[in-house]
Amino acid sequence: MRIPLDYYRILGLPIQATPEQLQVAYRDRTLQLPRREYSEVAIASRKELLDEAYAVLSDPEQRSSYDASFLGKTYNPESSPSLPLESTATDETTATEAIDPNNPSLDISKEQFVGALLILQELGEYELVLQLGQPYLHSRDSISLDKGHLGDPQLVRPDIFLTLALACLELGREQWQQGRYENAALSLETGQELLLSEGLFPTVRGEIQADLYKLRPYRILELLALPDEQIAERRKGLQLLQDMLQERQGIDGSGDDQSGLSIDDFLRFIQQLRGYLTAAQQQTLFEAEARRPSAVATYLAVYALIARGFAQRQPALIARAKQMLMRLGRRQDVHLEQAVCALLLGQTEEASHALELSHEYEPLAFIREQSQGAPDLLPGLCLYGERWLQNSVFPHFRDLAEQTASLKDYFADEQVQAYLEQLPESTRTANNEWSVTAQKKAYTTTGASTGRSNGHSRDREPAVVGSYSSRERDRAAQTASFAGGSDRTSVSGVSTLPASQRVASATSRVGEPTTQAINSSGDSPTNTAVKSAPPGRSTKVRSEAEASRVRPVSGVSTPSAEPGHLDQSPPGRLQRLPEHRKAAKNRRSILLVIAGVVGIGLIGWLLIAWIQKIQQSFSAPALEGEQPMVELAQPPIPIPEADSQLIAPGGPLTQDTAQQVIQTWLSTKSQVFGPDYQIDRLDQILVDPVLSIWQRRAQTNQQRNIYTQYNHQVKVTSVQTNPANPEQAKVEAAVKEEARFYQNGEINQALSYDDNLRVQYELVRQDGQWFIKGMAVR
Repeated sequence: MRIPLDYYRILGLPIQATPEQLQVAYRDRTLQLPRREYSEVAIASRKELLDEAYAVLSDPEQRSSYDASFLGKTYNPESSPSLPLESTATDETTATEAIDPNNPSLDISKEQFVGALLILQELGEYELVLQLGQPYLHSRDSISLDKGHLGDPQLVRPDIFLTLALACLELGREQWQQGRYENAALSLETGQELLLSEGLFPTVRGEIQADLYKLRPYRILELLALPDEQIAERRKGLQLLQDMLQERQGIDGSGDDQSGLSIDDFLRFIQQLRGYLTAAQQQTLFEAEARRPSAVATYLAVYALIARGFAQRQPALIARAKQMLMRLGRRQDVHLEQAVCALLLGQTEEASHALELSHEYEPLAFIREQSQGAPDLLPGLCLYGERWLQNSVFPHFRDLAEQTASLKDYFADEQVQAYLEQLPESTRTANNEWSVTAQKKAYTTTGASTGRSNGHSRDREPAVVGSYSSRERDRAAQTASFAGGSDRTSVSGVSTLPASQRVASATSRVGEPTTQAINSSGDSPTNTAVKSAPPGRSTKVRSEAEASRVRPVSGVSTPSAEPGHLDQSPPGRLQRLPEHRKAAKNRRSILLVIAGVVGIGLIGWLLIAWIQKIQQSFSAPALEGEQPMVELAQPPIPIPEADSQLIAPGGPLTQDTAQQVIQTWLSTKSQVFGPDYQIDRLDQILVDPVLSIWQRRAQTNQQRNIYTQYNHQVKVTSVQTNPANPEQAKVEAAVKEEARFYQNGEINQALSYDDNLRVQYELVRQDGQWFIKGMAVR
């Protein structure tokens, strides 16, 4: 049986190796045992090949003869065509028929085949291992595995399956580092299926499954980023995401999906993938998650509903978003979003009330600045809402990122106009939480603060949430005037123009100079009459108030406003009333007024309590427990990249964290000494004194036009934290480093090497991150 190996590769040495290097390499390779799952047969077969390679190369005459046939033949595994995993074979020669005869190769006995596969797997030739071992996966199809040609089938068969599975595992990890996440998942799943088919090595299966769990977020991002035409792949990404959400029990749930992502990391991951989902996909996903319940999902669903409702001219979706904001309003300030929703539904007074309740100072300052010269804040809110949709909402949706937000186009749409016109006025006020609050404060005679509310009640139907009708607005103005009057233009501080005219007028101001006032030339005679009256009062209320101030003096009766209604009392009767009777009558009048006010206030309080109780019976489930605060103005940031800084937890250094630190260093080393010479990355993992040493080495290589391609495998063997200073630690690790040096674009075999090293690293924690400050090969 012939295999694509040579004696130098078996020992991991270049052809220029000295006898001393040969002896050290043989000793290290002999002491470095494979995984404990291998049988004694596989270990003995591997040892035979190592002994044979050392025997030939340690003898000068045999080495000279071997070198004569070896020179000029450098094995290149990529020159051999790949053998599909699904193919079958009928004899053992099929596994080696693709070997290039110009590459170095060895004749081995059939009993040494398992050892040869094991050596190739240790050398990182994972694809070649699969190519050579694949035919034996179908050994029942007359291949010699079960016939004992390769050794005892009860021992050899598990060894071959283990080697193939480990090759799949390492190949998957290699593809993961290369950013080929779906290919990595395919390799890992292949290795897992191999062991499951035979019921072998549950520990290795668990290791593969753990990698699949950690790989899943990256697969989701890769699949969702595919073009829209790849429907099946994108649907697979959504399914993987839903599986993660189910295992985590929601976006901010306490479940474990074994991905290693904390709640904050997962929020960043969700924010990163939003850009790959359409508005409809996000609406479906986050509305379902909001029912768990979840404040984060509710907030994200609101954004999807607003974006889709505005872009597709569906105000009903905006009404649903407004209702969901009612639930969030109990825990955080979302009045600014509520104001935008109310604006898009033509509910201008309600939008103004929401602005009054908001504590978002910077946006409010912008809105006030853009509303200078206007009787209310509507022009500034229109400009803010348009920019907010364009810059903060649309960019998070795959199908809306390039779309322009225009309030003029939105309100000019016939479908939008038809929806807003069909909102029933009678149910608008009944379901309007600010309307209820205004009536309550009018009954309790609190005057100018009408319209503010400390709590929120939820609407029964989002389609019927509307703005003040003109009759209700006039009534609120009259009530406020009776309770003491106000110098404001209206109860809520906004213009008394009809809502449709005010929105149209304000949207026409978007982009115009801020000092331009709203054009009111289109006011109807009715509105003009109302505006000409004293602030806060109607003409009728004023005339009645003036008439009520006319009192009978010296027994002379005064005619009332109605004809034929005269005071028929005898002249001078009021003067002839005894003083005590007049005082008693005044006291009774005062008591009646007080009793009336108290009675009206009590009735109003009972009425509002009854309305809130009814509304709560139709409300969605309450958000239980402490919910995280989410602000889309400051959204979660993307998932950390593989080479991002390691934030070290408090307490002593753990073996898992140490493994991550060393892997980060080796990955950084590959980038620094690679063809791109990313020397500035060294300070992300190293500190002086070792930082300066490696910077000089990298700069020297760059000047000499030398770069290196590394392939690393690392395993931390011990971690020792300094008892006197937990911010310092020593880590020992077994590192397999394969380096291929290139100078002026051509490989330099003399400098290239493949070593197995034992390295001691000195670590220090600074600003919450572990750095390497020293290292030594032991």
